[in-house]
Amino acid sequence: MLTDAVHILDGFDRISLDEMSSIRLMNRIDTKYLANEDQLGRLYMVQSIDGIIQSEYLTRYLDDRFNTMYLNHHNGRLTRQKVRIRTYVDTSDNFFEVKLKNNHGRTKKKRIHLTGADTYVQDGAAEFLQEHTMLPLTLDDLQPKLSHHFSRITLVNKAKTERLTIDRNLSFHNEESGIDRNMDNLVIIEVKRDGNTYSPIQDLLREVRIFPSGFSKYCIGMALTTPGIKRNLFNDRIRKIEKITSICS
Repeated sequence: MLTDAVHILDGFDRISLDEMSSIRLMNRIDTKYLANEDQLGRLYMVQSIDGIIQSEYLTRYLDDRFNTMYLNHHNGRLTRQKVRIRTYVDTSDNFFEVKLKNNHGRTKKKRIHLTGADTYVQDGAAEFLQEHTMLPLTLDDLQPKLSHHFSRITLVNKAKTERLTIDRNLSFHNEESGIDRNMDNLVIIEVKRDGNTYSPIQDLLREVRIFPSGFSKYCIGMALTTPGIKRNLFNDRIRKIEKITSICS
């Protein structure tokens, strides 16, 4: 179980949040993998914040009334964008973020610090969005759509060129329908690199038959909690997730 893996990490070297500031990888290549808790180093250090190696995250996604950002992803648009408010629960830090995936497969993230989880309007989010959005949308066009909570373990290779995140305890809350959905047994593994550098962890994942699989927390959460929303192109992925998570249930 992954709970055992957390104890294994006790023997890993530590890297602090301040040291992590040099490995932000705000412009990167992401590769995601899906597994369950029963499937989960000497090559890595584990991020430690005041002794905590498993951090809690809360994210709220914004979209317009047409769900444009959701549909752009669903319909296969290669260049797409997400707008969100991210809260690091353990440190009470909040950020307004604009996340862009370009047609070369690179993820670029821009963000500003917020004084609180709900202060993005007065903290300059409107101007920030206008500067960094690729869509003809203003902050007035957007409203909260989906919140999700998860726990994250972050590993960093000792060359400081790659991060590996392990997300678990995933839960969704739809801000409009009020529907909740938990995916407690799902584990999302993401390798974040500054280019196509060799990644030993990808070989290890392949050896245990865990292969790359696209996954958007926003899109899957919306598909699962929004009655009537277009989701046909996500159905195969949702069935795969249900198969993975049912192995240990």
